[in-house]
Amino acid sequence: MKRNQRVGYRQYGGFGLNVLSEDELYAIHCATLDVLWHTGVRINSKEAQDIFDAGGAIVERNTNTVRIPPYVVEDAIKSAPSTVLLAARNPKNDFVIESNRTGFTNFGEGINMIDLFTREYRKSTKQDVADTALMCDAMSEIDVYERAVSAQDVPALVAPLHEAEVAFNNTSKHLFMGCGNGKNLRTIVKMGEAIVGGKEKFRKRPIYSAIVCPTSPLQLVPECCEVIIESARAGIAVNILSMALSGGSSPVTLAGTLVTHNAEVLSGIVLNQLTCKGSPVIYGSSTTMMDMKSTTAAVGAPELGMINAGVAKLAQYYLLPSWVAGG
Repeated sequence: MKRNQRVGYRQYGGFGLNVLSEDELYAIHCATLDVLWHTGVRINSKEAQDIFDAGGAIVERNTNTVRIPPYVVEDAIKSAPSTVLLAARNPKNDFVIESNRTGFTNFGEGINMIDLFTREYRKSTKQDVADTALMCDAMSEIDVYERAVSAQDVPALVAPLHEAEVAFNNTSKHLFMGCGNGKNLRTIVKMGEAIVGGKEKFRKRPIYSAIVCPTSPLQLVPECCEVIIESARAGIAVNILSMALSGGSSPVTLAGTLVTHNAEVLSGIVLNQLTCKGSPVIYGSSTTMMDMKSTTAAVGAPELGMINAGVAKLAQYYLLPSWVAGG
């Protein structure tokens, strides 16, 4: 089992980066509670609406708006575990997400790549998924493998199943990947169960975690809800990863974007915890700014680092494990 160096750990030696004060974090939290209660989140899934309704939220079914009371949000934050085991096919590569300890993964998910041999710029394939998994497996700096590219040479609806097949077969590390919908997730879980030797062993040592993205601003589409719900029922971690765009789908200010981001992720965490209290969940982010000239996501911009440093501080404030994009 790997335990990497700590980050943001209070000590007498070294140095750190203080992005937001405790008072500023509390102000963002309070503003988020206000948004979730008075504005609400659009939830286009009847099953998810029923779960929110049973958990104490106000569901306006004529507009598909769910308004979440502050106490429901804070109960969900408290019930989500602070430590998550990311089990691997090889136990030596097990990774534990815990307070102030940092790890690294590759970036995902690319749709084009330069062919290693022909130098052709082309769409990625199923074989490319296998090759990237094998490469990341050999890199000691990579703690868990995230699907790096997509298999665009197979039917799109079941592409996650093909990608999971070759990823499982080419990495001995924990696998993170989106799966598209609840049906695909259940199939991938069955694949994981077959690999580790059964349902009970998989629940004890899940070698797969899901990734799901809210639709910014403030929406959880049906497929997103399905993955959050099914992950909780299967006992696997789900990385709820907002991809808000500062100046586009969220306010241009750092604080405003963090409030929007926070509301989107926390709404997913509430749904996850109302489905199965205590299920593992990860506070995720690939939020960045919008390039006003090209209207694209500026992934390499300094603002991405600033935003995600703030996101990491919010996750620490909530005692939740986090996954954030790097600049």
